[in-house]
Amino acid sequence: MPQTSTTDEPIWLPDPAEAAGTRIARFADLVARRTGIVHADYQSLWTWSVQDLPGFWTAVGEFFDVRTSERWECVLDDAPMPTTRWFPGARLNYAEHALRAGDPADTAVVSVGEDGTTSYTTWNELRDQVGALAAWLRRRGVKAGDRVVGYLPNTPHAVTAFLATASIGAVWSACGQDYGADGAANRFAQLEPVVLFAADGYRWNGQQHDRRAETDALRTELPSVRVTVQIPNLGLPASTNADTVRWEDALAEPAQCVFQQVAFDAPLWVLFSSGTTGTPKGIVHGHGGVLLEHSKLLGLHLDLKPGDRFLWYTTTNWMMWNLVVSGLLVGATIVLYDGSPTHPGPERLWELAAEHRTSVLGVSPGYLQASAKAGLEPGRALDLPALRILGSTGAPLPAQSYHWVRDHVGPRVQVASTSGGTDIVSGFAGSAPTTPVWPGEISAPLLGVALQAFDIEGRPVTGKVGELVVTRPMPSMPLYFWNDPDGTRYHQAYFGAYPGVWRHGDWMTRTAHGSLVVSGRSDSTLNRHGVRLGSADIYAVVDELPGIRESLVIGAELAGGAYWMPLFVVLEADHELNEALRDLIKTAIRTHASPRHVPDAIIQVPALPHTRTGKKLEVPVKRLLQGTDIDQVAGREAVDDIAALEYFTRFVRPSANTGPTAHSTTTGVPR
Repeated sequence: MPQTSTTDEPIWLPDPAEAAGTRIARFADLVARRTGIVHADYQSLWTWSVQDLPGFWTAVGEFFDVRTSERWECVLDDAPMPTTRWFPGARLNYAEHALRAGDPADTAVVSVGEDGTTSYTTWNELRDQVGALAAWLRRRGVKAGDRVVGYLPNTPHAVTAFLATASIGAVWSACGQDYGADGAANRFAQLEPVVLFAADGYRWNGQQHDRRAETDALRTELPSVRVTVQIPNLGLPASTNADTVRWEDALAEPAQCVFQQVAFDAPLWVLFSSGTTGTPKGIVHGHGGVLLEHSKLLGLHLDLKPGDRFLWYTTTNWMMWNLVVSGLLVGATIVLYDGSPTHPGPERLWELAAEHRTSVLGVSPGYLQASAKAGLEPGRALDLPALRILGSTGAPLPAQSYHWVRDHVGPRVQVASTSGGTDIVSGFAGSAPTTPVWPGEISAPLLGVALQAFDIEGRPVTGKVGELVVTRPMPSMPLYFWNDPDGTRYHQAYFGAYPGVWRHGDWMTRTAHGSLVVSGRSDSTLNRHGVRLGSADIYAVVDELPGIRESLVIGAELAGGAYWMPLFVVLEADHELNEALRDLIKTAIRTHASPRHVPDAIIQVPALPHTRTGKKLEVPVKRLLQGTDIDQVAGREAVDDIAALEYFTRFVRPSANTGPTAHSTTTGVPR
């Protein structure tokens, strides 16, 4: 069974007076005026939004004053996914909309370094920087369609470089400097970029990391690059290479912002998949689709508006960075933090939220669980009057964390657990100021997202685990994959299971009261006697137990028909995996999940491998246990700790038809 609330009673309900003043309430009023249909609740508005896609997205464009320089022929054509075209004929520019919303003297960007250094950039200063940098790019011959890349930490330089690139119709892509030169080149070389922006280094966990040598190595692997712009994040001496320009020199000559009008589906940026199953896929999104989707998500679902401050912990590797930058579209002040979220202590993000009076704070489920285990009391220890929404994404959020937020952050803070992906650079499901919140559940499908759970026959199901699918197109679905000229890889990735329907690869349950439970990746399914189980159900129990830092569960089909479901645990420093702890784990799983969820073995490991964005590598570990070579299960640069992944090779037997031995599975000592 999925991890859901033990009651049908919500843990959080909208305040009617507050809900009436939100952007989504005003949007519903606009819809009523346009259509004559009054929507009494969120469910009614959502149903209309997916039944009348042209009406809904036209209303979104009107509500957020999306401006086009040329009129569109239609909202969307009749072509099936994935070849649907949105607003053909329309021309616009994402950066133009991002830079128009704020008052010139107000703060557009707050940037905080791990060492506490803080800078403030006004809207007027941001426009001036973008205008100057865009003019410099033009003088360097960069034009619409060219690719510009950033090897950058999460600082204002990345925001300025991206907006300048977008303003001239060039295509942006970025990755963080925790990638080595080879890892960055695996992504960027596919794009044949003409300009590289690179910082001299970054800070993490109290240490400075000089990346000038890595930048030089990366530069040699990108022969198409004509010039590198060095950004003084650490203040190290600048490169003396003839084709390197200092950041301040690139911005030295003032110029007004000029926005190249491009087609609605012109490429805006290329985001890359994690690369854990092969060469990272370049996922291309367009100006118009991102503009509409992000305005809807940030403006209607998170109720962000001018005067609000928006902080979501991320790096430039992750799609959440792109979403944070889009906070500018709705006039919000974006707060950037570059560094470890737990340095110098686990309360770091809470302190930032208090200091900068953020309205929306976004964190990971792991951060909330770590805050609870550390005994933090953010609502009592800090001044958080502005905090309205606490967002969580990246993994399913267990029910216990909802209760912890209510009791230790504040009862009026809405938990906005979301599910989405790099693939759509947006969300499928989340919340709104008008939706209740149930512990362990995501409040509702997002507006305009025709979300369903499908059984194996492609039929919608409620109350049962099914495949998360989207049955109608979304504007921010990928335009295409880079270097996939006939669309074969794109089609296989999402449309191979159900023709004309997007299959995302997650297990999802729709509840009777309209909420959703996402219970893990469907490609890493646990299967006990024909019953499909979600790994999230086990993590929600085990990761809350004292002494457990983190856990990973795998269901591996072995030769000869054997099936092995081990649970790997990382323990706190002062704990050991003895029989008492094993019994505690088994009893907790049996009680709070089900007897089927109890693993075959519990094994202690020193660390778990993750993607660079913090997701547990369930599938690569599973394939390792099945005997696949480590270099075939994951690209080394895509893993945050390759030694942690290598450790799992000791649990593979040359002859897997009997499974690992009883000795190795019960004690964690490899043969």
